[in-house]
Formats: sequence, structure tokens, C-alpha cells
Amino acid sequence: MGDVSAAVSCRSVAYLGPPGTFTEEALRGWRGLSYEEAVPFPTVEEAILAVQDGKADGAVVPIENSIEGSVNATLDSLAFEAEVLIQGERVCKVRHHLLARAGVHLEDITRVISHPQAAAQCRRNLVEALPGVELEAANSTSEAARRVAESAEPAAALGSRLAAELYGLEVLREGMEDHPDNRTRFVLLGKERVAPTGHDKTSMVCFIHQDRPGMLLQILQEFAFRYINLSKIESRPTKKVLGDYCFFIDCEGHEEDEVVASALNCLRCKLPRVKLLGSYPAYVEADADA
Repeated sequence: MGDVSAAVSCRSVAYLGPPGTFTEEALRGWRGLSYEEAVPFPTVEEAILAVQDGKADGAVVPIENSIEGSVNATLDSLAFEAEVLIQGERVCKVRHHLLARAGVHLEDITRVISHPQAAAQCRRNLVEALPGVELEAANSTSEAARRVAESAEPAAALGSRLAAELYGLEVLREGMEDHPDNRTRFVLLGKERVAPTGHDKTSMVCFIHQDRPGMLLQILQEFAFRYINLSKIESRPTKKVLGDYCFFIDCEGHEEDEVVASALNCLRCKLPRVKLLGSYPAYVEADADA
């Protein structure tokens, strides 16, 4: 199984660009997904909104990393900005390499340009290899590679081998990630619901009336009572008032499954709002990329 169990076809798919990002690599290798055109967008938010606004039929964006946790830009866009649905997920092993122009050596580097998530995933190795070197943020790892390629100064970027090839850079050091089993979970977004496959996951956001004792317990009881396994639960600010939070929950099963549908109905009775982010084929970890 692994990626999308049922075939998904799109005319165009948006992704976090420019070309050469890990997101593009995930899109290229997504089994069961066919498309005519892949369209890069400079930010995660713009890629997601492209689906809502009809600029693309689907989008692939990162949502979670094994080292740094959730990609907040993705969670916030799904919860507060866009009306789109998760249609599938894929987990990819991510290897960050230190990239620079030909002729630049490790001791020459004065600045490292990186997406903040990538830099955080390589924090310890960066300090050991380049102590005191300035870090500069970029919207994506491939944008960082492009800026290094265009810069006259001895800068470096954290990125993929694909980015190195596309922007004419050399790999100064391989495997900069702090943990060798670094993996990122990507999701496929669209507007249509996906039919049950028998091995599914449902994602949702639960908004509460107010923060009071037992509020989270009331939510979790609906799943525990029905023996529904949760694979993720995370709180995020609602961006309205300090201390006002919502809960992102991933559970096993499809919204059309009797027990999941029952839990959702009860939650909607208890809470002011439950936003369904999608029911989709669950990724099988045994199929994760080697």
C-alpha cells in the first residue's frame, strides 16, 4: 500500500517550490497519483490556497517531521484559511546535504541559508561543522540553493541532491540531519472526499467553547468509548485570544465507518465546531522509503 491506495488523477498539482524541494521529490514518487502538470509555489500557504482558489486541482505539502514535529504553516492553513481535504499521505526519508558553489570549501563558508525546518533538523551538526556561522531563513530548501548559486559570497545551503543538480552546486557534506532516520510526512490535498479503503485515517480539528477542566477528556472519551485508536493529538492556538486553543486529532478509520461517524456526531453535539480535514488511505510504515 504505502501511498494513495485508490488512484487519484489531477490535471495540475501545486507543491512547495521552487523546483528541487523535498516536497517535489515526494510528489514525483507518489504511487497512485497521476497528473499533467506540477506547479511550484513559494510558500506552503500559497500551495494550499491554490487548491481552494481553483489554481490547481491538488497540492502536496509537508505536515509533520520526525525531528521537529508538525509543520505549523500547514496546520494553520488547513484549520483557519483553506477549505480543502486531505486525500492521502506519504512518509519519506529526508537527507539534508550541505551545498555550495564549486570551489567553495567548508572553512570558507560565512553564511548558511536554509528553510527553518531544515536548519532545526540539522541543528547539532551545523554547530559542530560551522560554529558561529550565520543562519539565514528561506521559504524552502530549493530557494536556499538557488540563492547560494546566485550569490558571489561563500555561502552554503541545506538541501537535496536534486537541488544541487538543478542549481549547479556541489555537495560539501552529506547527511547533515541530526538523526539518521529523519522522516517527513507529506499530505495530498484536494476538494473531493476519498472513498473508504479499509485501512484509513481521519484528521480533524476540534474547537472548544472555553478552556476548562475536563474539556480535553470529554473529547478523548468519545474515541476511547468506541475503541478508536488515536495516532496524533496536538493543541494549537486559535489566533484569536491568548490561551484559546484548538486540538488537531488523527484517528484510525474513515468518516464513513460506523464507529468514527458516531464519534464525530457526538463531538459535534459537544463542541462549537469540528472541522473535518479528511479521511484518506493511511500510509503503511513498512513501505517507507529505504
